[in-house]
Amino acid sequence: MPRSTEIRSEPVKSKSRRTILKAGGALFVSVVTPLPALASQILAVRVWPSDDYTRVTLENDSDLKVTHFVVKDPERLVVDIEGIDLNSTLKDLVAKIQPNDPYIKQVRVGQNRPSVVRLVFDLKDEIKPQVFTLAPVGEYKYRFVIDLYPANPPDPIAALIQKGDWLKETPANPPQAQAKPDPAPLAEVKPQPLPEEKPEKNPKVVQDEPRMQLTRMITIALDPGHGGEDPGATGARGNREKDVVLSIAKRLKRKIEQYPNMRVMLTRDADFFVPLGQRVVKARKVQADLFVSIHADAFVQPTARGSSVFALSEKGASSTAARWLANKENSADLIGGVNIKTHDRQLASVLLDLSTTAQINDSLRVGNAVLKEIGGINKLHKGAVEQAGFAVLKAPDIPSILIETAFISNPEEEAKLTDDRYQDQMADAILTGIRNYFAKNPPLAKNKLT
Repeated sequence: MPRSTEIRSEPVKSKSRRTILKAGGALFVSVVTPLPALASQILAVRVWPSDDYTRVTLENDSDLKVTHFVVKDPERLVVDIEGIDLNSTLKDLVAKIQPNDPYIKQVRVGQNRPSVVRLVFDLKDEIKPQVFTLAPVGEYKYRFVIDLYPANPPDPIAALIQKGDWLKETPANPPQAQAKPDPAPLAEVKPQPLPEEKPEKNPKVVQDEPRMQLTRMITIALDPGHGGEDPGATGARGNREKDVVLSIAKRLKRKIEQYPNMRVMLTRDADFFVPLGQRVVKARKVQADLFVSIHADAFVQPTARGSSVFALSEKGASSTAARWLANKENSADLIGGVNIKTHDRQLASVLLDLSTTAQINDSLRVGNAVLKEIGGINKLHKGAVEQAGFAVLKAPDIPSILIETAFISNPEEEAKLTDDRYQDQMADAILTGIRNYFAKNPPLAKNKLT
């Protein structure tokens, strides 16, 4: 009987085990069965128009697959974005295209097919598009970027030549906001006297003809830091570094242009992003005699204050703070968004290998001249020009300085930076320092008279 009972009980156990296994299997399947995939979401759209190029940025919550192609007659750019559905944020892109956009007439947005949205940009002229994605950085999530560059970019020197009237003598007392003694006259190029001739027996009285004096044009490249996708530092009151420094740079540009023998180029004249290397390239294209990058400092503690001037260093930063600041400013390309695929090897060598001792020495001279003048309107953070490896200062043949006009992270100095009077004083101080430098260090004659 025991044997018989044992045999009969086995099927019962086996059935019980099968029942448990089935139940467990059903439970397991219900856990691992994937839910329907959710489409990626476009979180924000931004448009940055400028004469240089127009940038369209779509910020999203995941990396997207994107394809694009150009259609001719009329000019159009078609962009297909996979893995998303049309939402209200994407529809807002239509309204963000302004009538004065240099390159885009309008944009059409629609659901081309399931999970594929198509953007069609109707263009005003032939363009060379750059379409790329950016990984999350700072406060940004994934970004998909469309840069529309003109197929035939304008000559950067042409705009400078249009200034006109620069062959005149420098005015003795050009208008200035600050009552300071005018620096010594800038270098002039004068023709050499003709060889002396033997006098004739009966010389005719001939009135001396006036000889034209050509004033050596001095070209200044002003570089308002940050811009577009890169706001720079932000003050407690919400003021952005990119806006403050652009305002100061425009004031300084107007003051420089009051001098007939000086002309100026802005690396950006509106709210758009310029990669660090391109800022250097722009200055070299116009054969600038000086590069001045303008910023508004920030620090983790709001008590930090004062103005500073920096030059490039070949051997490392002059202080820990200078190194920290250079690293922060050099990260602008990550935040602003650079298409790595188009990175120019020649540009890389310019930025990394060709800085010269002569350029750094000249940068220190002009930096000291400017720092001295700035010290008259604001407390100096450091009493001497500091040095660090700022990428934007690495033009091998142009003296280059970076000015931190004040700490926007300091509430008191943030108020100064947004004050018209302080901005005007800062522009005057920078200009006086620049003119004092060139009065003692005339630019080399190798640059052609334009």
